[in-house]
Amino acid sequence: METIKETIDVNVPATTAYDQWTQFEQFPTFMEGVESVVQIDETRLGWTANIGGARREWQAEIVEQVPDQKIAWRATAGNGPNGLVVFEPLGPDSTLVTVEMSYEPDGLMEQLGAKAGLDSRQVGADLKRFKQLVETTGAETGAWRGEVHSGERTS
Repeated sequence: METIKETIDVNVPATTAYDQWTQFEQFPTFMEGVESVVQIDETRLGWTANIGGARREWQAEIVEQVPDQKIAWRATAGNGPNGLVVFEPLGPDSTLVTVEMSYEPDGLMEQLGAKAGLDSRQVGADLKRFKQLVETTGAETGAWRGEVHSGERTS
């Protein structure tokens, strides 16, 4: 099992960073290799990505979601990552975004890429593109303010 942890400061309020992150179907605009994310319902997502030249599809379930604080997910079908993104206010217009993911590399090429730190660099580059997106627009392009606990929507 491989684990990645990357952080970035974004110069927007935590609410703006969080709200933009909840726009899962827009992930391909800043996540390299992600071809599409389809929101199946409020807690399930279908992913398609090109990883190391191989197309991969998986489903993920949001297991915890607290507005302006965190979103946690787990892969439910396919070999996708489990993870957590945390939004920590650093001030009224600054937020520390931390992404932690764990996954099982599939095949020799992914194992070698993980050992060389390619996955960690990819997540760091994706976060830089997220920063550029959210700071350039200055406002989220949408929001979902519901809460999820233990995989169930609670509000």
